[in-house]
Amino acid sequence: MKNFTKFYKLTLVAVSCLIQACSGGCPVLECWFVQEKAVRGGGLTAATSQEKSLLHIRTDPQSTERRKSPSDISPDRIYLITDPAATLCHRSLNPPRGSVENPRCEMNPFLPHPSSLKWVFSLTESAFSPVYLQADWFSVALQSLKEPLGVTTVTRAPTGSKEQNVVLSVTSKTMSVQSRLGEPVLLDCGFWADPSSPLSGKGFAVEWRYQFKGHGRLVLAYDGKTDRLADTQEKGATLDFEALHEKGNASLILQEAEVRHSGTYICTVFLPYLVAQVAIDLEIVEPPSLSIHPSTLPLTVPGQTLNIQCEASGFAPLTLELSWEFKGADGKIIPLGSGSVTGHRQAWDGTYGQTTRLELDTSKLDLGRRGEVTCVAVHPGGTRRTSVTLNLIGFSSPSIEDSMAMVGVALVLYGLIKFVSWTFTSSDEADIQEKKEK
Repeated sequence: MKNFTKFYKLTLVAVSCLIQACSGGCPVLECWFVQEKAVRGGGLTAATSQEKSLLHIRTDPQSTERRKSPSDISPDRIYLITDPAATLCHRSLNPPRGSVENPRCEMNPFLPHPSSLKWVFSLTESAFSPVYLQADWFSVALQSLKEPLGVTTVTRAPTGSKEQNVVLSVTSKTMSVQSRLGEPVLLDCGFWADPSSPLSGKGFAVEWRYQFKGHGRLVLAYDGKTDRLADTQEKGATLDFEALHEKGNASLILQEAEVRHSGTYICTVFLPYLVAQVAIDLEIVEPPSLSIHPSTLPLTVPGQTLNIQCEASGFAPLTLELSWEFKGADGKIIPLGSGSVTGHRQAWDGTYGQTTRLELDTSKLDLGRRGEVTCVAVHPGGTRRTSVTLNLIGFSSPSIEDSMAMVGVALVLYGLIKFVSWTFTSSDEADIQEKKEK
């Protein structure tokens, strides 16, 4: 009984330690504090400075637990951040101590300001900023290296204080997305606003923008205060408005993926005077369809040159490697090179096409008697192959199949000769018999 009691107590201690470890899962983040340097004069872009900073994250404002700070970080750059939503406590942002790969983190001073965008203007109709804004504001952007998680927060600290509170956080669990053509696409974006903040009860706005190679467009904009969508030319893009208002789910839904959708999408959430955003990369990846011409090769004699063409179509992106190979009856594979490859062609739907032509000189290769000529396409969407059968005839030492075929042909010829001979013999005998009767 005593042993059981001792075991029971040890179990309770272990469970208690486990619970404490789980509850203390918020990380201490090493972050770069980036700000503009004060410069004299004007006309030039201000230089920026970078300093190491340390962010102690907690979910309970009453918690006072802190870890020892490194000696190479200034005490002025050590902050205590309270995050009731525990957004910053995600396991991917809390790597084991001594880990080489740490989350990317950047912290900047933030200046609250009203937005001039028409779908945000209703949030700050008043010309006067609330007293609540008179504080130290910061923006913190984090990205996990092991998981597709990105977080951007706006924090507030009483002037001169190092204790900050998260007022707005925007997150995405799909920092990089791949999709096939025609499939629905979900670009994850969610936000949380501190319900105790006087700004959170005055409405919100959501904006999705697209950027690619220096060009951009507005995909969708929504004023949550007036429940209005901005006029855009983008078709097939929508939000789950019920989930947006109830859960802060601002994810963008593309009903049918097209090639033109590849690029960077920026999810921006506005509160009165505050803004935070995350960027998501979308790539449409569609493997090629292959076809060989001619689809059936004629019987070929050694020394004959064959012209074969392989067409790859309907693929995106345009990164593609085309090549040829021959597989003999014995299973041996002979590379035949890439052939003569044409440039890319773009179809009406934005997909690409490319063609390779092969001149196969059967006298220069030991191709055996028969096999398959294969066109190989290597693409980010996967490797595709298509083959056509090649038969070579005219060898000095025929195979059993060829010998039997020749015997069959000989028998047919023999039968045909006998039939013709019999026909003429019968005709001659009939003529002789007829003359005798006369």
